[in-house]
Amino acid sequence: MSAPQLLVHDKADNVGVVVVEGLTAGTDMLCVVTEDNSDFRLTVTADIPIGHKVALGDLAQGDTVIKYGEDIGKMVGPAEKGGHVHTHNCKTKRW
Repeated sequence: MSAPQLLVHDKADNVGVVVVEGLTAGTDMLCVVTEDNSDFRLTVTADIPIGHKVALGDLAQGDTVIKYGEDIGKMVGPAEKGGHVHTHNCKTKRW
């Protein structure tokens, strides 16, 4: 197996984290779920920097963002499957 481009920490997560530099729109990514070392493929729809999140399915405004199996925030704008999830469309619920 080649090196993954996206890591998903928990099977309940609806976002994964980019773990490579220079990820460009249209890339068919190898995604690995660290909880059980399973893998799947997903096509990214935008250029996404390392450390940023990718939607594993369509996310709408108001949806809860799950990472590490935990609620980390809510969507304040949409992201399509394979789309960029970051501060422009995702906010913490803390404040």
